[in-house]
Amino acid sequence: MANKKETKKNLVFKNKKAFHDFTILDSLEAGIMLEGSEVKAIREGRVNLKDSFVRIIKGEVFLLNAHISHLSTTHSTYRPDERRARKLLLHSKQIDKMYSKVTKDGVTLVALKLYFNDKNMIKVEVATAQGKKLHDKREDLKAKTMKRESEQALKSYK
Repeated sequence: MANKKETKKNLVFKNKKAFHDFTILDSLEAGIMLEGSEVKAIREGRVNLKDSFVRIIKGEVFLLNAHISHLSTTHSTYRPDERRARKLLLHSKQIDKMYSKVTKDGVTLVALKLYFNDKNMIKVEVATAQGKKLHDKREDLKAKTMKRESEQALKSYK
C-alpha cells in the first residue's frame, strides 16, 4: 500500500491552446473553490481547460468554461454543473493589479494549468496574456518543428 502512494504521478493539467493562441506576459498562482465530487474527478484526470478563460466580475475572479466532468460514483441528484463558474481565491491587491493590466487593449486573463501543489491543494496558474497574430502562430509552429527535427536528427546520429 505504501508503494502505491510513492509511485502516484503528479497530476498537472495544462491549457496547450493558451500557449498557442497567446503570448504569456506574467502569471500567478491562485486557489480554486471546488465541491468534493469535483476534487475526486480531478484526481481521476477528468479535467479540460481547453476553452476556459478567467474574468474579473464585481471585484472577484472566476474561472469560466472549465470542464470538470462528474464521476460515475457520484449520486445522480448531487452532480454539479460541469462548466459552472468557479471562484478563484486571490488577495484583493493581486486582483487590483490584474485588473489594471487587463483594462489595457488586447490583454486578457487565461488559465494556464491546474495542478496539486506540495500541500495537496488544487491550484490554478492564471496569466495575463496578449493575443498572437496568425503570422506569429505560424512562426512558433515552424520553430517547434525545426527544433523537433533537429533533436531527432541528433538522436539518430548517436
